[in-house]
Order: sequence, then structure tokens, then C-alpha cells
Amino acid sequence: MALIGFSLHSQFLCSKPRTSKPRRIGPSSPSGSAVVKMAVATPTTFGFKNLIETFTVDVQRAEGRPLNVPLIAPFTIASSRLERVENVAIRIELKNGCVGWGEGPILPFVTAENQATAMAKAAEVCEVLRRRPAMTLGMLLGEIGEALPGHEFASVRAGVEMALIDAVANSMGIPLWRLFGGVSNAITTDITIPIVSPADAAELATKYRKQGFKTLKLKVGKNLNADIEVLQAIRVAHPDCLFILDANEGYTPKEAIEVLEKLHEMGVTPVLFEQPVHRDDWEGLGHVSKVARDKYGVSVAADESCRSLVDVKKIVEGNLANVINIKLAKVGVLGALEIIDAARAAGLDLMIGGMVETRLAMGFAGHLAAGLGCFKFIDLDTPLLLSEDPVQEGYDVSGAVYKFTNARGHGGFLHWDNIA
Repeated sequence: MALIGFSLHSQFLCSKPRTSKPRRIGPSSPSGSAVVKMAVATPTTFGFKNLIETFTVDVQRAEGRPLNVPLIAPFTIASSRLERVENVAIRIELKNGCVGWGEGPILPFVTAENQATAMAKAAEVCEVLRRRPAMTLGMLLGEIGEALPGHEFASVRAGVEMALIDAVANSMGIPLWRLFGGVSNAITTDITIPIVSPADAAELATKYRKQGFKTLKLKVGKNLNADIEVLQAIRVAHPDCLFILDANEGYTPKEAIEVLEKLHEMGVTPVLFEQPVHRDDWEGLGHVSKVARDKYGVSVAADESCRSLVDVKKIVEGNLANVINIKLAKVGVLGALEIIDAARAAGLDLMIGGMVETRLAMGFAGHLAAGLGCFKFIDLDTPLLLSEDPVQEGYDVSGAVYKFTNARGHGGFLHWDNIA
């Protein structure tokens, strides 16, 4: 794992749980997040690897609860349709009073867990955390990995890892973007248009153009001809936008190449073509990537095909894709850091995305992306698709730009009793 540096000023700032007045941040709202004043001290330089080996964690409380939020409109992709978010929120409180928050996103046919399974596994691992004596962060993260192994429980593992790391960052009085490298405290995201009619797609494109979004991610893969009609409608409504196509495994290799041909005839070159074929069609993925790159100058991203470090090595060895899409819900936080290292070492570009999450998980992923500063494509828009925002404080939103002005952790939290 890479050594990710930050400056340590104070190790235990929390003496009691956060009691900030609840506040909801909407688009273009000012910050207002409280700034924790710290005594000036000579900073000690750490790396993330050193932190997990040396920082002692003593968990007092750990709990998971359902996190259900309605969507503005149904979210349809090639493999599934979502009417509402049904995720799992994780709250971890350390004995020093510091609290961390995480979220396990559930997206049918993409994540392995449903909400009931995720809740059961969250309860199991939270019981493990409550019973463990004080130990290093690395040892505790290792036990979480053993209790929630592989892709099968990756979403819950990600949520628990987020909460634990957030609690530690709160203990140390630093924002997560500094913990993960400190390259930047802001990101610019694309915005997703799900599978809808051409008229609805054009309406959304117009709306997002007015809000300042330069890159539109278009869900495709259910019907090739309908996809082309939608692309044409969006092109008229937002002629200056950049396109990302995301087929979510929906095309055959032949159909994927045909889409690129038709777009070429329209004078449109996508900046990225994400997961054009089925996750297990390695030959098809490699073929589409080669044609896309050599004939049309389009990069192809592996998303559903990349769910482990083993998958990354297979992609690298076979030259099967140009970009790896990192999603914490697929591989967990530690797994993501390992894959990022491997992809960068192999010269692949990186994308960071999500399932359908609130600002808890998006805030954590955004801090990671800003802190590392190594992602060419940023797709962290799903909180903008929700009809409600249950998360208090956290990052500021101004159109496509997220700014992380909080002083500690990822800065977002829930009214725990309200979601019971």
C-alpha cells in the first residue's frame, strides 16, 4: 500500500460525541461548517501505512441501521432499476468520544448484498468491534476484512472501514483529504443521465447545462437504437458537453463497436466508454478496447469486470482496458488503495465512481479522490439524484464542484434517531 502522508497535530480532540446543530447543505450553499481550533505544534509526518500500524483504536459503540432515501426519479441502467436508495448506515464511536460515519451502498445486480443481508453482516461485525480490546487500526481493519471477505460483503466492509477511518481522522483533528495525501480539497464531478426517453434526456441535459456540468455520463446498453436517439437528443440540448457512455455490461462486443461507429458518423467522440460488455467476457472487453482505442481514440473503462486485485492483474496482462473504475462498494477502502497502486504502477488511468449513495459515502470517496489527486475521471454525483438529503454538514456543493471545507474526517453525519 502506498505511503500517503499527512501532518499530525493532535491525536485526541474528541472528548464527547459531536453535538453540532443539524444543517442540510444544498447546491450552491455556503459552508458554515465549524472549524476546530487546534493548538499549534510541530507537525509529525506520517504515512497512511504508518498510521494503521501505530494508531491504537478502542471502540465503544458500533451500530448499523437502514438508510432509505427516495430518488427524484427512478434510476434505470442496463442491469437494474432503482426506485429508492436502500443502503446501510454505520456509526462507530471510540472511547475518546470521537464518532465516525460510513455507508454500505446496495445496488441490485452490482453489489452482492441486498439490504437485509447487509444489515445482518453489519450487526455481526459491529458486535466484533464492540468486543475487541484496544488494538492498532491495521489489526482492526484486518479483522473486519476477515469477517467480511471478498466481493460478497465488500459493500458492508466499505461502510465499516469508512466509519472507522473517519473516527480516527476525527480523533486526530484532520480532514480525510489530508489523510489521503492532501493534493486538493475539491473535486469536479460529472452527472449521470439514466436510461430514459430522448425527450427526458434532452430535458435533463438542458438542466445540467444550466447548472454548469461539462461532462454527462449517459447510461446505455438496453436498446442500441434507442441509445442513439437519446445521444442525438442530448447533443442538441447540450452541444458542448463531454460524453461518458456507461453500458453496465449491456452490449455485445458487436453492438458496442456499432455504437462507436454511429457516434463517429455524428461527429461525437466519447471521452470514455465504461464497461461495454458482460463482466466475464474478457475477450470481448479486450476486442472493444482495441477497436475503440485504435480506430476512434476512445478509452474503455473496466468497472464490473474489476472487483479485485486479481482482476486488475488480468486486465493489465491482457491489455484489456485503459481505465480502472474504483468503487469503494466493490472492493472496500483498503482494497481500493491496493488497486489504485497496482493500476498506477501499470500506467492505467483511474476513474472513481459510486453506486447510488448519500453524501456519507460520496463524501468519503470525494475526500479520497481529492487527497490522492490521481483520478482522470470523477463520477460521484448520485447524492444529486436523491429527493432528500439526510446527511448533515459535510462538503459544500456548487454545481459540479464539491469543496471539502470541514476540519475533521469527512464532516458528514446523520441524525441517528431519525433513521431508526
